Amino acid sequence: MPKHNKNISQLKLSKDQMQAYGYKIVDAIVEHFETQDTKSPVVTATREEMDNLFLENVPEKGTDAHKVLDFVLEKVLSESNVVSHPKSYSFVPGPSNFISAMADTLATGFNIFSGGWAASPAATELEIVTINWLLKLFKFPNKKGGGIFTSGGSMANLTALVTARRQKCGDDFSKAIIYMSNQTHSSNIKALKTIGFKKEQVRLIPVDSDYKISINKLKNAIARDRIEGLQPLCIIANAGTTNTGTVDQLEDIGKLCKAEDIWFHVDGAYGGAAILSEKGAKLLKGIQKADSLTIDPHKWFFQPYEMGCLLVRNHKWLSNTFSEKPEYLRDIEGNPSEINFYDHGIQLTRRFRALKFYMSIKTFGLSAFREAISYSIDLAEQLEDDLRKSSDWEIISHATLAVINFRYNPIHKSYSEKELDRLNQEISKRIIQCKEALLVTTVLQGKVVLRMCLINPRTTLNDVNETLDMCLKFAKDIEDESIAIA
Repeated sequence: MPKHNKNISQLKLSKDQMQAYGYKIVDAIVEHFETQDTKSPVVTATREEMDNLFLENVPEKGTDAHKVLDFVLEKVLSESNVVSHPKSYSFVPGPSNFISAMADTLATGFNIFSGGWAASPAATELEIVTINWLLKLFKFPNKKGGGIFTSGGSMANLTALVTARRQKCGDDFSKAIIYMSNQTHSSNIKALKTIGFKKEQVRLIPVDSDYKISINKLKNAIARDRIEGLQPLCIIANAGTTNTGTVDQLEDIGKLCKAEDIWFHVDGAYGGAAILSEKGAKLLKGIQKADSLTIDPHKWFFQPYEMGCLLVRNHKWLSNTFSEKPEYLRDIEGNPSEINFYDHGIQLTRRFRALKFYMSIKTFGLSAFREAISYSIDLAEQLEDDLRKSSDWEIISHATLAVINFRYNPIHKSYSEKELDRLNQEISKRIIQCKEALLVTTVLQGKVVLRMCLINPRTTLNDVNETLDMCLKFAKDIEDESIAIA
């Protein structure tokens, strides 16, 4: 047996060193939360610039801890977009909250293993409790229903599709067909590729003028596939698309899935949390009919990254799909009520994700989240009303679940579609270059449009109007220069 050498590093700091270091980190986080609204939301850098700043050989000798921390605070954290900024409108912003950030710090500091009951009964119990909160919120069966927290919506969708495949197809899914609209999030396509589905097993169904999946075309596709001897396996419906916030006809799709014996998966990663608001609940009517549902607490439940969630109507579907019994886990299997979440998903080693959700809900109360979500929906609708009164802006998709798409198209000018595309793309480019707001484009109906996602409860109508004023200024500059639209 090797003799222990006291000179061997144990990767430790003294108590005083740890406290000083920890206080400095907490102070930095508090300062960020206090000043984030005044920072620039946009950071741009080239690979060459980043290589010059960070590229080095692995250091053999250590550096003073505070020097390393100062470097990270000054050079690393400052070189990232502030996705919680009130003028960060693109993709899906991440407003987060301080309580959850500190909860994540606790979970990491105590290094809680949240995979199974034996390793941490309390952590597992809190995941059960918070999953049950969500099951009740979405009116899933409270006794049979179950779920699991994941790293995000992508992993939740993948977990759902693996479960659907196992429950409906067993080991042979060669004839299985998946249906979704052409507005469905790309993570679903990536998940299907990952688990072995071929391109010809996926049906991208066109959408109607409101960007909802065409039910008639969906029914026709299912009928054709059955005639050809294929197996319609799963319909993926949207509860808030990333592009437009659109919610598919959940009740109609639920009835269709039941009649056709097809798995009904709802991707509510973006919009699912809107069920807390009165307007959102109306749009999401029928979501409780889903066999599986993805939601993303790190979006509209204001949690830090990474936190997604999958809910299912029957928790046994998860354990029947993912449970394995290797020899090294034989001594920690408890009774059936002591859930091991490594049996409900892909990960064995799991971080304690439930803690941040639990602590923030307990601290602020569900009503605070309800108010924040309702405010965002109302803000987008107010913006739509204002844009419609302007002679400069054209609405391309109306405000839905706090997402709105529009473009600069002044009624006193006569531009071709190509010119409008170039003009709006250039407006976005200049907004980002000035670093005052993060506002990028998407494509709808073949048109380049500006998209705003307004889920940050600190974003005000004044923030939005200031951004629109900048857009108009850049539009006039571009028209005068005649370079972007020529």
